[in-house]
Amino acid sequence: MNRYLPLLGIALLALLLAGCAAPELRDNTLLQDNSLLTQEPCGAPCWRGITPGETAWRDALTLVEDDSALRELQIDQVEDSDAVVASFKGGESDQSCCQLLSRTGEQVDVIFLRVAPTMTLGEVIDTWGEPQYAVGSPFSDGQSIMNLIFPDVPMVVIAFVAGDSASVTASSEIIGVWYMTREDMDLLVGTTPLHFWNGYDTFQAYGAEEGTFDTTPSITLTPTSEATPEGGS
Repeated sequence: MNRYLPLLGIALLALLLAGCAAPELRDNTLLQDNSLLTQEPCGAPCWRGITPGETAWRDALTLVEDDSALRELQIDQVEDSDAVVASFKGGESDQSCCQLLSRTGEQVDVIFLRVAPTMTLGEVIDTWGEPQYAVGSPFSDGQSIMNLIFPDVPMVVIAFVAGDSASVTASSEIIGVWYMTREDMDLLVGTTPLHFWNGYDTFQAYGAEEGTFDTTPSITLTPTSEATPEGGS
C-alpha cells in the first residue's frame, strides 16, 4: 500500500470503505456523536482519547473495545504492507461507522467517522471558525459530499449536499469527520487541487471540475510513495 492515502475525494473513499457501495449518506442509525462540537472527552483531532500521531495502536484498540457505544471491532492487515485498519460499528446500523488506520501498526495515523446527521455546518463553524478550503465530491443521484478542510486542527469535515445542483448552507448536515496527523494534512493540501472557502455557496462553486481550482499541487508523490516538493530532487 502507498505510504499516503489518496487525498482527492478522501471522503468518498472512506464512505466506500465503510462497507457499502452506495449508502444513504444521511443515516440516523449510525453513531450518535457530537464530540466535534462538545469537545468531550477531548477536542479534535482527538476523539474519545485517541489522537492521530500520538496514540499507540494497542492503546487505541483498548479504548475502542472498552467503549460501550462501539462494537464489533475488526482488524485487517493491508496486503503487502505493514498498514493495519481497525473497523467498528456504532449506533444501530449494521454497517461499520468508523475506522482507525496505522501505517506501521505502532500508532494511529488516521481516524475516520461516519456519524448520524445530528450536527450542522453552521454549528461547526461557530465552534471552529471557517474552513480554509472546500472541494465537492459527487456521490450518487441526489447525494453529494462537501469536504471542508481545517488545516490548523487538522481535520476534514464532511457535509451532505442534496445533489450537485444544491448548495452548501449553515443547515447542511455533517455526516462524517476525518482526523489526521499534521503531516498528512500538509500532504493533503500540497497534493490536492482545492478551492478557497468563500462562504456558503452552490455545490458547483466548490466542484471538482479541472481548471477551476484556487490551488495547484506543490508536492508530488514519487513511485516509492515519498513526498517531493515540486521542482525538488
